[in-house]
Amino acid sequence: MTNSNEKEQADALCLLEDLIGRAKKAGAQSADAVFVKGVSLSQSIRLGKPEHLERSEGSDIGLRVFMGKRQAIVSSSDSSGEALDELSARAVAMARAVPEDPYCGMADPDQLATIFADVESCDTFEPDANHLRDLASRTEEAAMAVAGVTNSEGGTAGWGLNTVAMAGSNGFARAYANSSHSLSASVIAGEGTEMERDYDYTAAVFASDLDTPEAIGKSAGEKAVRRLNPKKAETAALPIIFDTRVSKSLVGHLSAAANGSSIARGTSFLKDRMGKRIFPEGINIIDDPHRKRGLKSRPFDGEGIATRTTHLIEDGQLKTWFMDLRSARQLGMQTTGHASRGTSSPPSPSSSNLYLEPGDISPEELMADIKAGLYVNELIGFGINGVTGDYSRGASGFWIENGEIVYPVSEVTIAGNLNDMFANLSCANDLEFRFGIDAPTLRVEGMTIAGR
Repeated sequence: MTNSNEKEQADALCLLEDLIGRAKKAGAQSADAVFVKGVSLSQSIRLGKPEHLERSEGSDIGLRVFMGKRQAIVSSSDSSGEALDELSARAVAMARAVPEDPYCGMADPDQLATIFADVESCDTFEPDANHLRDLASRTEEAAMAVAGVTNSEGGTAGWGLNTVAMAGSNGFARAYANSSHSLSASVIAGEGTEMERDYDYTAAVFASDLDTPEAIGKSAGEKAVRRLNPKKAETAALPIIFDTRVSKSLVGHLSAAANGSSIARGTSFLKDRMGKRIFPEGINIIDDPHRKRGLKSRPFDGEGIATRTTHLIEDGQLKTWFMDLRSARQLGMQTTGHASRGTSSPPSPSSSNLYLEPGDISPEELMADIKAGLYVNELIGFGINGVTGDYSRGASGFWIENGEIVYPVSEVTIAGNLNDMFANLSCANDLEFRFGIDAPTLRVEGMTIAGR
């Protein structure tokens, strides 16, 4: 972390302490506040020419006040003394008027984090526009050099830095910064009505952890060419292989279903499954907020609670929900330190670095015995019913015959129920931490493929 960012964090905490004091002076019984500042820079290149250069900077303050079991939240981008007084008065007036919420409230002092893991969330390197232009150009050039690629939607390089500070009248006061670097390319292969598009990208906290522009560009080009001349698939119930680019979505659906707020409302298909087997034996799904340089790592949660590694699924069994203080109180349990928060809304549960542990066999071995099936590398739409677990999404990818990929497939729908999909899932050994929610190549038995 640079000295300037350390000062920025210290200044942000002073600002929040001042705001909380103003809120209590205005009549709040207790209060907490969040400060978020973001800076970003991105550069896009298309067909060798700069197409888009954008830099943005912004900051926002969120104040939450409590009057007994009533709470109100207000936010502002103005940090002047007059604006903070107005913000405080408005929040207190709102809190006096809203209905009571028996489950709201801040963390008790003895619940607050006191030890903070070093998650290496901030890169000191700040690229300029010329550096990003060079990365974007090299990425696009590598993609266009692939035989069969005929056009480009562009190469893009980006950088961002966020400063987050949180303080409360319960004694919590802490800040941290996180950085992000990214690189992507999207290109088109083929001509006329026989064109196909595909992409690839890489993202990391530290610039040194990015894949090279040449690797990303080449991969994007090859993926686009590989999709040329797709065929339709016959309607059938067959095994489906989920590429790592889309397998993470199944873990994401599990995360949403295991959200404590959904469980408390009774709107999740997992609401009665605590302690029961959801996946086959040997499947483990873990949330790790302390992974060094993780895309979603954080030293504390949105309520000042210590974060810790959580085993959501252990040996196939559902072990916990993702809970913040409010959902934990509703469920008669303890928070798991998964509160996430913006400046204009109350905390709510969310995962951090969530991943499904890899298996022992390669993707090739995972599909070796499939006589007919579908390899999916792109999903379209969001046809998920969180109450029942029913699943239906558009898909494209490749047809599998006798364990081998034989031709591209497009315009199909895959359907099933997440309860059945989870119970009939197996995994390969190719896990990479790329997205914040990650999974290896996955196989799901007996899904319905709706084609021609």
